[in-house]
Amino acid sequence: MASDASYTEEYFQIIDGLDGDIESRRAAFAYMMGSTAIVHHQVVASSFVPRLFSQEVHDLMKRSAEMAHSILCKVMQRYLDDPSFRELFDFDDRLRELILLPRGYDSLLPFARVDTFINEDALTIKFCEFNGDGSAGMNENREITNSIKDSETFKAFAQSHRICGCSLFEPWVDAFCDIYATYEHRVDCPRFAICDYLENGVVDEFHVFADLFRQRGIECLVCDVRELAFDGERLTSPDGLDINAIWRRCVTNDVMDHWSESQALINAVRAEKVALIGSFAGHIVHDKQIFEVLMKPEVIAMLTAEEISFLEQAIPQTAFLDGSEVDLEQIIQNKDEWIIKPSDHYGADDVYAGREVDQARWEELVGKFANSAQGTPFIVQRFITPFKTLTLPPDAGILETPDGAVSSTPVPYNNLNGLYLYNGRFQGVFSRLGPHPTICKQNDGMTAATIWVDADVQCGLELS
Repeated sequence: MASDASYTEEYFQIIDGLDGDIESRRAAFAYMMGSTAIVHHQVVASSFVPRLFSQEVHDLMKRSAEMAHSILCKVMQRYLDDPSFRELFDFDDRLRELILLPRGYDSLLPFARVDTFINEDALTIKFCEFNGDGSAGMNENREITNSIKDSETFKAFAQSHRICGCSLFEPWVDAFCDIYATYEHRVDCPRFAICDYLENGVVDEFHVFADLFRQRGIECLVCDVRELAFDGERLTSPDGLDINAIWRRCVTNDVMDHWSESQALINAVRAEKVALIGSFAGHIVHDKQIFEVLMKPEVIAMLTAEEISFLEQAIPQTAFLDGSEVDLEQIIQNKDEWIIKPSDHYGADDVYAGREVDQARWEELVGKFANSAQGTPFIVQRFITPFKTLTLPPDAGILETPDGAVSSTPVPYNNLNGLYLYNGRFQGVFSRLGPHPTICKQNDGMTAATIWVDADVQCGLELS
């Protein structure tokens, strides 16, 4: 069976045979510059070379993502049902209040993205983090796929293989409507809203989804949480329109930061006057302390032998960066073995891998964040060496660069695979790559299109 690496090698052979396929690369770059793949007012960096995944890797991703979802839902349900179990988590009172607000529909974790490090040769997987309803990237994948699918390289590759992309839009609209249909207080002609603190949100992506709901005959708004109003019976938009269900794109720690300005939403959920899909209980899996909790005896006792074995292989060693829990001196002296992260944040803020900094800087960072010195807890996690893939870096400047000066030499980049789950079903991948150990946009990271090759997949979008 062909491997991902062999597919990528073949792809580069086609590029070489087309003398770099420079015109296709220029067209792809120009497409992206005019696209809606915009995060914080900037078009995302992307690669002309897609991530090409085999049947074996697809099956590993699907199996791992869906098992993780099942385990996380068990933990979430136990938290909701068992006050003593809640003591395993270090959450403040306001956060507990949000988590315990009524839900009123069946799905515990409607939308999730499980970020993973996958060794595509050994077919092993390690978790990086779990993301709930604030997860993005679907529109990036769509636009980047659109930018390359008409290239000469892509068309030549497709002549030899059955290929498909990820269908990440219509299936979520289907799942959202199915979940709302189980809501205890559903209405016949609902109005939906996609809500975030819009300066933090991927607003172009929100509007793509809102248009899809409208095409189904369902009115859908894009709203800032702070502009909602609640009179005790009706949650309304800034224009006074009733809202019956919300796709929550705001992460919980932003709600905490804007607590007083978010009371309309919170009170409407408390009064069961709106379906919040997903609920704030999703924060249980978003907070990185979940990695430590998953290996506690209270959780292990809930799981099957298969689930326990899965976690033992997939969960990196994790603890609070606190002298009462770990040997801080060992972490200081063995910096390349560790990465430190805030327990509750997003967007790769204040994430530091020991192997990216010198010893003096590492000692400074551990001292700065250990023992909640900044007022918030940090975790320390065993560093997972990412799997490397040959690719092309973003083609910035290609529109002005002469043909002979455009490089087509493959470069090894690290991989981070975000596995999407819609109502517990594996739906596709957000493929991120970067030249440094920490893979994120702020660290020269980029996104690539995700393509399934010669694979039987239920989540595919036919491209050939």
